[in-house]
Amino acid sequence: MPTYTFTVNGKKTTVDAPADLAMLWVLRDKLGITGPKFGCGINVCKACTSHLNGKAFNPCVTPVSECADKNVTTIEGLAEGDELHPVQQAWLDQDVAECGYCQPGQIMAAVDLLKRNPNPSDADIEAIENVCRCGTYFRIREAIKQAARDLARG
Repeated sequence: MPTYTFTVNGKKTTVDAPADLAMLWVLRDKLGITGPKFGCGINVCKACTSHLNGKAFNPCVTPVSECADKNVTTIEGLAEGDELHPVQQAWLDQDVAECGYCQPGQIMAAVDLLKRNPNPSDADIEAIENVCRCGTYFRIREAIKQAARDLARG
């Protein structure tokens, strides 16, 4: 079986896996990282959203072979020690989560958006395609706006 080496949440990792195994299953089943959730497996719900070399990607449709020698960040790697990322803190402050299932992917998508656009409009925020079955989109939007303000303040 081929071996793939990549960095996950700041830690260099090597796994044995078939080249076409979805990175989501490498993260969850081989490495025990459960933040990225399985929702659809076809890049629709985006509950698995994580970052590959700093940009949002969906590990449910990305083979492990495409992640070799790259940096993967999941929700578990977002905080700096005990200090939450400003987007995570905004999620708590705005009481976004209901069931919470999609929230790791929602947060990772929001972090990606704010890296690309530090002052997003409502339309920019609504362009995030992550699905929330509980319908907390209004609170998600408010949390992203709060995080943008907090990040701007430094």
